[in-house]
Amino acid sequence: MNGDLAGRTALVTGAGSGIGRACARRLAAAGAHVVVVDLHAESAEKVAAELGGTPVTVDLSDPGFMAAIRDQVARSPYAQESADWTAPSPPDEVRIFPDIIVNNAGFQHVAPIEEFPLEVFARILKVMVEAPFQLVRAALPYMKEQGWGRVVNISSVHGLRASPYKSAYVTAKHALEGLSKVIALEGASFGVTSTCVSPAYVRTPLVEAQIAAQAESHGIDPAEVVEQIMLQPAAIKRLIEPEEVAEMVAYLCSPQGSFITGVSIPLDGGWSAR
Repeated sequence: MNGDLAGRTALVTGAGSGIGRACARRLAAAGAHVVVVDLHAESAEKVAAELGGTPVTVDLSDPGFMAAIRDQVARSPYAQESADWTAPSPPDEVRIFPDIIVNNAGFQHVAPIEEFPLEVFARILKVMVEAPFQLVRAALPYMKEQGWGRVVNISSVHGLRASPYKSAYVTAKHALEGLSKVIALEGASFGVTSTCVSPAYVRTPLVEAQIAAQAESHGIDPAEVVEQIMLQPAAIKRLIEPEEVAEMVAYLCSPQGSFITGVSIPLDGGWSAR
């Protein structure tokens, strides 16, 4: 699939590490110019420099994050090759111009419902549901006009199943699954597809943090968390590598994946077979 995405622009959120970084690398290898969006400037700049992409540093829970993305890309050298980013947006609107959006950014908090901080619950939904909606809303007119677009939403097995102590994360991923289906239905006649990729536990910094949090919550050793809790429902007893998720994302963006839309593709080692 190398070269399949030449001339395309991919915007990947949470692209400074983990799944997002693997997706950015894989899409760049397929020929796409990658807008590397991350909360941490150093991470965004490092990945963008590696790939020849455009770094964007933004907090997706910030009400002004859309304008920040637009402005940072418009000031970048890449904007000289893509005049769309510097053209005026409609009044009170922000328009962006990626051919591909990978909604990947997210974070986790583990606590019983009665102890779950309200502000953390709200922020998780802002980053993992509202931000993907705003990004697609701002890009969809461009995708429809050109008759081609790909939206890949990095969901989770927790968008298909539930686990205790993860009320916000499970809620957000289920909501993302629903949003993805609506995008698929509205975009189909314009050549725009929307699909969820739903992995189980991936070897990422986010999962490492979950292991520590679960160990504290359950009062057990971190190794026991992986063996007894995380991998217990799966038929294949190992963590997923970020590159495995990125391969599926690249396939969905390739010509070979053009008929796949409105579905969730589990990469869960057999978890959802139960």
